[in-house]
Amino acid sequence: MKKRVLALGTVACFVIGTLSGCGFTGSTSSPTTGGASQSVESSEAASDKKEAPAAGDQVLSVYANAEIKTLVQWAASDNQSSKVNNNAFEGLLRLDENHDAQPALAESYDVSDDKLTYTFHLRDGLQWSDGTPLTANDFVFAWLKQMSAEATNGYSFIMTDYIVNGAEYNEGKASAEDVGVKALDEKTFQVILKAPTPYFSRLTVLCQFFPLNEAYVTSKGDQYGLSAENMIYCGPYVITSYDPAVGATLKKNDKYWDAANVKVENAQVRVMKDASAALNAYLADELSQVALDSANVAAYQNNPEFSSKSEFRTEYLQFSLSNPVMANKNIRRAVSMAIDRETLVKAILADGSAPSAGLIAEGMYGNESKSFRDLNGNICQFDAEQAKKYWEEGCKELGQTPTLTLLVRDDSVTKAVATYIQSELNKNLGIDIVIDTKTVQARNELMDNDNYMFASTAWGADYDDAMTYLDLWTNGTPYRGSYQNEQYNKLINDARVETDDAKRLDMLLQAENLLIDEDVIVAPLYHRGSATLTKSNVKGLVNHPFGPDVEFKYAYFE
Repeated sequence: MKKRVLALGTVACFVIGTLSGCGFTGSTSSPTTGGASQSVESSEAASDKKEAPAAGDQVLSVYANAEIKTLVQWAASDNQSSKVNNNAFEGLLRLDENHDAQPALAESYDVSDDKLTYTFHLRDGLQWSDGTPLTANDFVFAWLKQMSAEATNGYSFIMTDYIVNGAEYNEGKASAEDVGVKALDEKTFQVILKAPTPYFSRLTVLCQFFPLNEAYVTSKGDQYGLSAENMIYCGPYVITSYDPAVGATLKKNDKYWDAANVKVENAQVRVMKDASAALNAYLADELSQVALDSANVAAYQNNPEFSSKSEFRTEYLQFSLSNPVMANKNIRRAVSMAIDRETLVKAILADGSAPSAGLIAEGMYGNESKSFRDLNGNICQFDAEQAKKYWEEGCKELGQTPTLTLLVRDDSVTKAVATYIQSELNKNLGIDIVIDTKTVQARNELMDNDNYMFASTAWGADYDDAMTYLDLWTNGTPYRGSYQNEQYNKLINDARVETDDAKRLDMLLQAENLLIDEDVIVAPLYHRGSATLTKSNVKGLVNHPFGPDVEFKYAYFE
C-alpha cells in the first residue's frame, strides 16, 4: 500500500561555498515520511499563486564576491558558480520560497518499501532551451559524469556515498551499467541506494544533480561551458553572456516548464570582489541586493531594506585529544562553558550570526514537528562559575596550570573571535591564552599533522540532515581531534542503515549529546550569518540558508 503525500519537505546546503547565513528558523516538514512505500507528487499550489506584476525591462542584479571560475557542473564546487547554475538549470526537485524541496523537473516520485529504490516521474513536454526533449537519459548521463573520475569538483562523494556501485564506478571497478541509475523509459528515472537515506530526495536540488544532454555536451567537447553559447539550459533562465572575471547575464527561458510563473525577464550576477565597491554599487541602484560586513551593520540595521539570516554552518573549537592538556575533559569543559556566545554574536560579529546551542545548526530538520535543535536543546551553555570549578579541577588533575594555545586562520572575523575568546577565558578562568594565527593552508597542515592544542574551524551542511555534521567524527583523524569512541561510531553506523525514521533520529540526538555534552570533543561557537540590504521594490528574491544560494525564479518587481 502506498501513502501519497504532497511534496512539502525541507531540503539540502549544500553549502556550496562548500557544495562550502537569518531570520529563517527552518521548516520542520519532510517530503518522505511514514513507513511503507511512498509517492510524492507536485502540489497544485503553483497555479493558485497570486500573480505578481511582470518585470518589464528591469534587471535583477546580484553579485559574486569572487570570480565565477567555471559553469561546468562536474568541475564547479563554489558558491559563485552555484549562483548562476541554479538559475539556469534545474534538478528533479527545487527549493521553494520557504526552503522546502518541491517537485521540479520530476512531477512526482515513489519510494520502495525497503526505502532503497527511488523512481522519479518526469513532467510531460520537458525541453532544453534549444528545443531538444529532456529525458531520463539526461539524468543518467549527468549523474554518471559526476560519479566518474572525470569529475574535478571534489563532490563525487555526494552521489557515490549513496548510489549502488557509484564508488566502484568512480574507481574503475564497475561499468556504467552496474551503477544504480537507470532510465526505465524517457520519462522514468530510477535510482537504487546502498542503504536507506531519508534525505536523499532533498539532495537532488543541488547543482551536481542537474541533468545534462549527452549529445550536446559531447558535441562541444572541451569547449562545453566556456561561453554562454556553448551550453543549453533547462532552468528558469538561460545565460546570455559569461565572463569569469566579469560575471553572467541571464534572460527568462521560454522553454522552461514553469515559465508562466517566472516574472523577472532579465537578471545578472556581477563579479565584485570588494565589499565597499558592492555597497556603493547598491547605493547607486546598480545592485538589487548587497551583503554587509560587520562594520556596516550598525549603520544600516534600522533601514527598512535591511535583513539578516543565519546559515547552516557552524564555527567551533576543535580540541586535540592527543595533546596531554586537552586530553583532560575538565579542561575542555571549562573552556567551552567560559565563553558567552550571546555576547559574541551581538557585540563582536553583529552580522546575523546566531549563538550555537549545539553542533547542529538552528532550523535543521529533525522531524515533522520540530527542528533537530529544538529536540536536543542547548547542550553547550555558558556558565562562568561552573567553568571556573572545572578549570581548577582540571589543573589539579594535571598537577599544573597549563598555558593554552589557540590555533586560528588569519581572516579578520576569525581573529576578532579569537581575541574575544581570549578575553572571555581571562575574565572567567583567570588565564592568558596564546593565539597562533596562520594561513588557512598552514592551519590545516598543523591540524592534519596533529600539531595543535585546540583550533577554531568550521563546517557547513552539505544537506539538511544532522548526519552531514555527525559522521565527521567517526574516522579518528587528527583534524577531528583524534576522537575514537566505539559507542559514538555505533550510533552513527546504526543510524546510516536504520529504516525507522524515529529510531534513526534518536540515534543522532544521542550522538550529538555524546560528542558535545559528555565527551566535549568540540565547543560550538556560532552559526555563521549574513546581513543584507535588498531594494524595496524587489520582492520574492530568496536567499537559502543552505544549498543553492539565491533564487531568481520567485522574484518580481513591485
